[in-house]
Amino acid sequence: MIADKLPPVICLMGPTASGKTELAMHLYDHFPCELVSVDSVLVYRGMDVGSAKPDAQTLERYPHHLIDILDPAEAYSAARFREDVTPLLADITARGRIPLLVGGTMLYFKALAGGLAQMPSADTEVRARIEMMAQAAGWESVHAELARVDPVAAERIHPNDPQRIQRAYEVFLLTGITLTQMHARQSAEKGVGGPSEAGVLPYTMRYLAVAPQDRTVLHERIAERFVLMMKQGLVPEVEALRNRGDLNSAMPSIRAVGYRQVWDYLDGKLDESEMVQRGIIATRQLAKRQFTWLRGWHAEIEWLDSLDPKRFEQALKALQEAAI
Repeated sequence: MIADKLPPVICLMGPTASGKTELAMHLYDHFPCELVSVDSVLVYRGMDVGSAKPDAQTLERYPHHLIDILDPAEAYSAARFREDVTPLLADITARGRIPLLVGGTMLYFKALAGGLAQMPSADTEVRARIEMMAQAAGWESVHAELARVDPVAAERIHPNDPQRIQRAYEVFLLTGITLTQMHARQSAEKGVGGPSEAGVLPYTMRYLAVAPQDRTVLHERIAERFVLMMKQGLVPEVEALRNRGDLNSAMPSIRAVGYRQVWDYLDGKLDESEMVQRGIIATRQLAKRQFTWLRGWHAEIEWLDSLDPKRFEQALKALQEAAI
């Protein structure tokens, strides 16, 4: 089959608080779509306020696949996302509908478009060693050690992103090969410099990205949304998770932006004002990383300004011109 005859998949990407859900719902109303969440936190049950999960009424009107599929005690990964979403895409297209993937977890989009390098499985003992390093001298020291062995990865990973720091350093300790070297090998084997959809999945991928052109607007939105989450019950939500007794701050679910800051507040490490400020700062840092992913994306992206009142019409026009 030639590429133009492959069934379409719409990928709606963007930084946090940019208006992806609103645009996705608009597209859902105009195309025979099914929504698929591409979000590493929305997969968890009971993590609603801090993840900005659509409410029950919205989800009833606009159902999403891959929301509320896991307990917070379970781990989720880009590899598992690809395993989950691949049969979903086949099922949706077989029913004559169009998959509309919406979210901000860029690694999941990359995993779908071009696959992932074969990485070693997580090792409990090695992770415990890294956690001990972090407890003794802080995650900044682990980041510094990562910079010594893999400066490229350390440059890409923010010092306040313990989950990615741990994984990158863990890969090196387990294999003696850096994460950067593994990614380079993957690209060399494929003969490309980045992800490629050719020969990977039998779909024509159409990429949309929504974000305010003015970055200060996004920063304001992030701050306003975090304050709103506080009013909506973010602290009681995290407190309920903490009171279960089987979760801890090292788990991927609790490391999510917002949740880990509130967890530290409940542990007495931060006062409320510090917790709010750190939550806002961490969310802004997440948005910056998402922009970095988008700027380096391998395929053409149709950019939409979150503040443009014609963004819905522009998105519809772009997809119609692509024969969606």
